[in-house]
Parts: sequence; C-alpha cells; structure tokens
Amino acid sequence: MAGRTVTRADLCEAVYQRVGLSRTESAELVESVLAEICDCLERGETVKLSSFGSFVVREKGERMGRNPKTGVQVPIEPRRVMVFKPSNVLKGRINGEVVKDGED
Repeated sequence: MAGRTVTRADLCEAVYQRVGLSRTESAELVESVLAEICDCLERGETVKLSSFGSFVVREKGERMGRNPKTGVQVPIEPRRVMVFKPSNVLKGRINGEVVKDGED
C-alpha cells in the first residue's frame, strides 16, 4: 500500500488552503520552518515537534564494514546520522487508534 509522495509544493498549497496566506507567503513560511529545522539539526540539536515526533542527530563511530561483492573489509568513517522517532500520538494515528494528545 504505497502512498503518494508529499512535496514542498504540496505543503505550501496546504498552508495556502488552510491558513489563508497568499501562495507566496505560504511558500516562505514552509521554507522558513524547514530551514530552521535543518539549521538546528546541522548544529546537532534535537528537534521535537509535540504530537508528531523528534528528529535526533546521532554520532556513529568508525567501524569495519565488508564489501559484499569481494568480501574485503574496509573501514567506514565516523559520521553523523539523523533519526526520526515518531510520537505515540503519530504512531496511534498511523495505526488507526485514538490517542489523547497528552500521551506523547
């Protein structure tokens, strides 16, 4: 059951339809929110959106990996990865459950 992909343009249109801002203002608002989230994550901060979830940046250390074709072991450099942890409210909505907003 694959759903469609929601784009920035779709988000801008939703803001335009529901909030009543102009299309330009809606696009600027969406871009501002996304830019702020990106800036926070780039600084290593956790972004928590109540009743939605948290975006967390994690540090992964160096480790040994293996090329599946050749079997040769190669070092994998340390890096930062982003993880999304959905809230209980979002999990409940996805599964068709009624979850109270305070049970985040």
